[in-house]
Amino acid sequence: MKLMFISDIHGSGYHFKRVMDCISMEKPDFVCLLGDLLYHGPRNPLPEGYDPEFVIEGLNGMKESIISVRGNCDTEVDQMVLEFPILADYTIILSDNRRLFLTHGHHYNGSNMPKLTKGDAVIHGHTHIPSAEIVDGIYVLGPGSISLPKEGTPHSYGILEEDLFTVKDMEGNSYLTYKL
Repeated sequence: MKLMFISDIHGSGYHFKRVMDCISMEKPDFVCLLGDLLYHGPRNPLPEGYDPEFVIEGLNGMKESIISVRGNCDTEVDQMVLEFPILADYTIILSDNRRLFLTHGHHYNGSNMPKLTKGDAVIHGHTHIPSAEIVDGIYVLGPGSISLPKEGTPHSYGILEEDLFTVKDMEGNSYLTYKL
């Protein structure tokens, strides 16, 4: 199974269009949204091409392939316009005999781990920085942000296929690769 991880869209129509092209190229089985979908939040600048209506239309158009969790900027109002569930703080899916704990990262992350088993993975956004590490035998992975990357990192998304987690820039080039 091929999973694509997108985090921190923050309503950027410009960067969402770019990641839609990446989805067409990657052809994942599921697109996992790690929160902060429509609103940029009071601490972030207005993202390039801010157009939450365009993002809503695009996300609703692929609702059958979306797995999503709530970010710290996502609200009940956002759920009213999106046609798939977004308000869970986390979800757990099974992939290649391991649990994947998907969350935004503002509650659960490498510093505040959920109760999982060695070999499982926490995959989160929130930091806007691509990352991959092991904490107490659990993989902690982050795809970065498609719209507002930080610390000089590229606009990015993540791919998990078999036991390989790859963060790619918006041209599909590998930025970080990590073997689980």
